[in-house]
Amino acid sequence: MRYLHTMVRVRDIDESLDFYCNKFGLEEVRRMENEKGRYTLIFLAAPEDKGRSAAERAPELELTYNWDPEEYAGGRNFGHLAYVVDNIYETCQKLADEGVVINRPPRDGHMAFVRSPDGISIEIIQKGPDLPKQEPWASMPNTGVW
Repeated sequence: MRYLHTMVRVRDIDESLDFYCNKFGLEEVRRMENEKGRYTLIFLAAPEDKGRSAAERAPELELTYNWDPEEYAGGRNFGHLAYVVDNIYETCQKLADEGVVINRPPRDGHMAFVRSPDGISIEIIQKGPDLPKQEPWASMPNTGVW
């Protein structure tokens, strides 16, 4: 398992990039736009990590901008922790066997979400290529929120 990134939601991309990049000194390493989900993801890294492989970089900061305006209260702007694992199905099964609720099952062989006892959302991502879809995960519904 390897810690990947921390996600925070932002209200204004330009204002946030000014703070995190121009003032704080991080650098943008990649950006993804998702029209269907109506959000933009911007990943930031320390300057010395820019250009390094994912295995060599320190964890990144993910800025998530939701296109539909939303006021964030009570820490809602903090999104989740993210870890990459060797086998997402084995990891989720181990967690489920230990009584952990799989809030967003790995239906796609790529991503799942669980929550800590304190309600912190944790994203689990498959290392390398997505695994083929597999039951019971492929047809398992979401449980609660993540």
